[in-house]
Amino acid sequence: MKKISGIVICGVVLAFGLFLLGLEIKGGLNSISDNQRVVTVRGLSEREVKANKVTWPIVSKEVGNDLPAIYSNIENTNNSIMLFLKSNGIKDSEISVNAPQVLDLQAERYSNNNVPFRYNVTNVVVVTSTQVDKVRELIKRQTELLKQGIAVVAGDYQYQTVYEFTGLNAIKPEMIAVATKNAREAANKFAEDSESRLGKIKTASQGQFTIEDRDQYTPYIKQVRVVSSIQYYLKD
Repeated sequence: MKKISGIVICGVVLAFGLFLLGLEIKGGLNSISDNQRVVTVRGLSEREVKANKVTWPIVSKEVGNDLPAIYSNIENTNNSIMLFLKSNGIKDSEISVNAPQVLDLQAERYSNNNVPFRYNVTNVVVVTSTQVDKVRELIKRQTELLKQGIAVVAGDYQYQTVYEFTGLNAIKPEMIAVATKNAREAANKFAEDSESRLGKIKTASQGQFTIEDRDQYTPYIKQVRVVSSIQYYLKD
């Protein structure tokens, strides 16, 4: 009888232990289930900034049949352009002169042999500066070069004025903070509408920063944009 009683007691204890273990497992599973309730939101941050660097190619053309004479004209043209730039506050370090590009029209396979001039020479003086406003002003005053007989070529797709914004690192932290704040506001609204509470962040990824012209008419004004994607846990 004692042996049977001991077996019964052991069985009861074991059953009770299994019962408690089941409760623990159930609680853990419920906890895991709760933690798998998530919401994924995106936060946008945009900012308009002024370009802080400009590259301005000043393009002129020379045509003729005598190369030495053409090069002499190019030298005079460059001197006039340099004088125009320096007298208006552009530094030597901001000016570079490219080697002339010579096109021999008679040597061209599909050229018309009746062309009046054999050589067509492209001359490019490049201004690379952080004085964006000053350069923009000088671009408007290119007619002063035309009055000196310098045929400045405009509209050539190979030689476009380029405006850049190089100060991204300085504004990155604040823009990321704004994107994260906007994402959290969206997540809070979702949690409120679903009668839940917002938990901790499960995953987060910062989108790539993009810098584009605000529009085609003001390329010196840039729009910086970033989108952050964040996943939050939801709680009852």
